[in-house]
Amino acid sequence: MEQSITLNDVLSISEDVVARTVEGEFLIIPIASGVGDMEDELYSLNDCGKAIWDRLDGKKSLAQIKADLMEEYEARPEEIETDVISFVAELLKRKILVRI
Repeated sequence: MEQSITLNDVLSISEDVVARTVEGEFLIIPIASGVGDMEDELYSLNDCGKAIWDRLDGKKSLAQIKADLMEEYEARPEEIETDVISFVAELLKRKILVRI
């Protein structure tokens, strides 16, 4: 059973992935067996995903990340929260992120 994600959660990038910008595209590459193998082997992030990814430092809560994004982007708080929760939920499911 999957644990629900809340704004109090603190997440970090798994040690089993590397992330690189290749020809202007930001890619996440699983380097361990069983990580990210649900559909694809490479993951490309859009600007919104990259903005969230850059803040997943294992110290900031998702609430802090949401607050940072609210200062940077002109979007409704509910939209930003939905984007953050959806993004991290998908990456947690694929074992690209880990809970702290």
